[in-house]
Amino acid sequence: MAIPAVLPEFRIERDPERCIACQVCVRVCAFEAHAYWEEEKRVISDAARCVGCQFCASLCPTKALSIYPHPARLRPNANWTEGAVNDVTKQAATGGVLLTGMGCDRPYPIYWDHLLLNASQVTNPSIDPLREPMELRTYLGRKPDRVVPGGVDLSSALGPQMVLETPILFTAMSYGSISLNACLSLAKAATDCGTYWNTGEGGLHRELYPYAHRGIVQVASGRFGVDYEYLERGGAIEIKIGQGAKPGIGGHLPGEKVGKEVAATRRIPEGTDALSPAPHHDIYSIEDLRQLIFALKEATEYRKPVGVKIAAVHNVAAIASGIVRAGADFVTIDGVRGGTGAAPKMIRDHVGLPIELALAAVDARLQEEGIRHQASVIAAGGFRSSADVVKAIALGADAVYIGTAALVALGCHVCQKCYTGKCNWGIATQDPRLTKRLNPEVGAERLANLLRGWSHEIKEILGGMGINALESLRGNREHLRAVNLTPAELAVLGVKAAGEPW
Repeated sequence: MAIPAVLPEFRIERDPERCIACQVCVRVCAFEAHAYWEEEKRVISDAARCVGCQFCASLCPTKALSIYPHPARLRPNANWTEGAVNDVTKQAATGGVLLTGMGCDRPYPIYWDHLLLNASQVTNPSIDPLREPMELRTYLGRKPDRVVPGGVDLSSALGPQMVLETPILFTAMSYGSISLNACLSLAKAATDCGTYWNTGEGGLHRELYPYAHRGIVQVASGRFGVDYEYLERGGAIEIKIGQGAKPGIGGHLPGEKVGKEVAATRRIPEGTDALSPAPHHDIYSIEDLRQLIFALKEATEYRKPVGVKIAAVHNVAAIASGIVRAGADFVTIDGVRGGTGAAPKMIRDHVGLPIELALAAVDARLQEEGIRHQASVIAAGGFRSSADVVKAIALGADAVYIGTAALVALGCHVCQKCYTGKCNWGIATQDPRLTKRLNPEVGAERLANLLRGWSHEIKEILGGMGINALESLRGNREHLRAVNLTPAELAVLGVKAAGEPW
């Protein structure tokens, strides 16, 4: 019988008048989409191997290469889309789980694009950020129970704080899922810009020690690389319960990515799969979580904030409330568009909630219970611009994590093949031939530029709103109005429709 095949996703066009058969594309493509045909002294391409990362096209010295979506398409069908047919075809051939990388790409509503910010006009004059001070400094951690005239009530507990010069942090990306050069880029940029980066669940490589004081060290279910020195070097600690790209399941780093350095950092045998179980086997209740939170605080003598990261799921507000009552200093909520190095495609695309709805629900619940001040809230999962950040703060976030945006700044073209370990841009790979393509000094400079650019834009937006400090915007939903949303969505977001008066 004829065996069905998956059509190529991309088409490689090579201009024969421009191509000089220099073989740059042959040497640089980790997916081996190009080959040199010795008999005819020319380069040929196999479109079936192309992932659309554009690396070869960017390096072609004569610009002879162009990569396009492949024109061959299946007959359109609203239910049986080409993607659905291809998924069934692949699984019929392999019997395996479909894997993918990065965040959910299904066309669920992006609520940031349905929210508009307010601006000052006549009676509430705007502020010029070039001439007036604008306060972006952010403190993450438990706040005083009450404020008294002249200052805070010193009788109330004030926990350790993370001090950020901008409300943007780099999210958890472990050494192993990304290269050491990518980790160094993130760590150096965070340190230089006065914010924080996150180790993920991959431990702390010794070359990252100089930046560890600006690092948030994760304690995940696999406990990879976790010991007293690891906790002591970090600037804060985050217990990872879940993440937006794969709520409710564990992690898997393939053995081919566990080289000598990754193995030493994670404290596992070289070449073995690094499997993180779905649950922490010492956490089966909020009481268990409370014990771990205070064990970590005891181990570090209450000098570091300890937070908890969870995926945005249906009862996220109640879960966050329990986490705050368990003693966490900050709660991270990761939405359905959160990225990852590898996840089952069906989990990534169909499990979880958009961060906008989850954030609004959590902030409202903590406000209602009178415990919002007891922990900071970090939002994660699909932040693309400074405008998204400002809207998140108006919905109740103290700060946001960015991941995919940071990788794009390093060169990532979101080809979603991170799980293969063949990243041509030297990011999601451990292949020495590929990792050296990313210069950590240049990477750190690009990331710092991104943070500076977004921070300038945040100041401009705040100035246009007549606000000179982020604190005045945090949770102030009167500065938001919604367009083309249902009454149910407006109710969850706690935002009025555009045109409604104050």
